[in-house]
Amino acid sequence: MSKPLGNLKYSSFWSLAVLLLGGLIVLLPLFVVFLTSLAPPGTTPNLLLQNGWSLANYHEAWRRGKFLLAFANSSLVALAVTGFQIVTSALAGYALARLKFRGRQALLLIVLATLVIPFQLLVIPIFLVLKWGHLINTYWALILPTAANGFGIFLLRQYFLTIPVELEEAAAIDGANRVQILWQIVLPLARPALVTLFLFTFIGEWNDLFKPLVFTTKPELRTVQLALAEFQEQFTNNWPLLMAAVTITTVPILFLFLLGQRQLIQGIATTGIKN
Repeated sequence: MSKPLGNLKYSSFWSLAVLLLGGLIVLLPLFVVFLTSLAPPGTTPNLLLQNGWSLANYHEAWRRGKFLLAFANSSLVALAVTGFQIVTSALAGYALARLKFRGRQALLLIVLATLVIPFQLLVIPIFLVLKWGHLINTYWALILPTAANGFGIFLLRQYFLTIPVELEEAAAIDGANRVQILWQIVLPLARPALVTLFLFTFIGEWNDLFKPLVFTTKPELRTVQLALAEFQEQFTNNWPLLMAAVTITTVPILFLFLLGQRQLIQGIATTGIKN
């Protein structure tokens, strides 16, 4: 018994070492960005902060970048897209997981096939549809193209399969219909998957530059990433100021991720495991 236990401890040690190394590789660039943003204005950035440190770059970046409106626009678009995706993914995922109808597997394959189609290939037909509907240069042009997503449908469908069907059968015997079963039983149990979908969708929309760049031209519709791209063009050589702007746009999603990381891990770990 001692030898297998020793091997297990040895394996755990190397697993931990690899995880720490991976975490260091991921966090090191963020750490460099943060230290660079603290360099006092007019000084050469130094990772050891030998010239002292200052928060003046953050105030200047916020003022010059006019990020307040961009934050509001990105928050509105991200929350709207996330809401639409949760609703459409929950309805479609539940239908594919529980309802028996002809062509269900074929429909599931079609949903999965959409995951391999880059959004850039669809931009021209989407642009023409939005133009036909007079939606260019509106918030709807940033919301509708990604209001439904195959990844969300598949994620929730897989998680719904892990929920015992006996719970739904008991509710049906008590007189609950499909909508009540989904709303009152299935969705509360699928909270980790819903949080996972929320985080993936919100972060993806917050970091999206392509849609605002193609479907909008009005300054009042600028999102965070578009504002950051314009800021970078103006202050290419001012690294402390640019890194301060990058940090400002990263903090909200980093804070959101830290809040939902436990549900995110649980949602990913249990998705696809049938009871």
